[in-house]
Amino acid sequence: MPPYAPEPVPGRGAGWGPAPRLGPRTGSRSGPDERFTSLVTKAAAASVDGWDFSWLEGRATEQRPSWGYAAAMGDRMARATAALDVQTGGGEVLASVPRLPALTVATESWPPNIARATESLRPRGVVAVADPDAPPLPFGDRAFDLVVSRHPVTTWWEEIARVLTPGGTYFSQQIGPDNVFEVIEHFLGPQPAEVRAARDPGRAAAEAEAAGLDVVDLRTERLRVEFFDIGAVVYFLRKVIWTVPGFTVEDYLPQLRSLHERIEADGPFVAYSCRFLIEARRPR
Repeated sequence: MPPYAPEPVPGRGAGWGPAPRLGPRTGSRSGPDERFTSLVTKAAAASVDGWDFSWLEGRATEQRPSWGYAAAMGDRMARATAALDVQTGGGEVLASVPRLPALTVATESWPPNIARATESLRPRGVVAVADPDAPPLPFGDRAFDLVVSRHPVTTWWEEIARVLTPGGTYFSQQIGPDNVFEVIEHFLGPQPAEVRAARDPGRAAAEAEAAGLDVVDLRTERLRVEFFDIGAVVYFLRKVIWTVPGFTVEDYLPQLRSLHERIEADGPFVAYSCRFLIEARRPR
């Protein structure tokens, strides 16, 4: 099963600084505590630049949605004439598409990802455009017959509608509500209902329709996530920084130690992610 691999948001990865000073637990330094220190120190020192999750191989897994977003996106790309990938990350998904339209463009805001996207997409004839992930999109009206986005931070529906040709399609897999709240609440405690309900698929569909698009597909799935050691949790929280905003190892040592002991005693820490697929079309 592939490693957990969500998509990026603006401002991620900045200012992590050196690995934290853990030190032993109060009292004698035991074998189990040495394991905790080793796992956390290595995870805290690992690079979180770009959007490559290979460091988690063998340490964490996530089920994939049944609809197979990358393959479905590839099918649509093969039929398109001009396509835009919004918030492409490092271009990983777009670079995997077997056949791209003659005109294909990607946008991204985070500088390390822009560099990675340029490196991976330029050989395919795709230009990666630096964009702040805020309206307006840097393209003219009716520029694309296909716009795609995997795990966008925000979907600017009026902009999507503007750059689509009549009959054009927006196809996106997005983070849904109540996403990995087992992780969030372990570190932050119980969250209010409005936080748990954020990123509601029904609200996304309503916003798409308000922008003048017709929603032709909307599906939601909950997916099992497993963390096999505390290092995987640390790396995940450093990489996916909106999960526990402002996370540092030093600030959350008690929660990390208790979760480490739980994993060591009971096995993988299980959480559940939420994904939804939305496809919307601009009327002809």
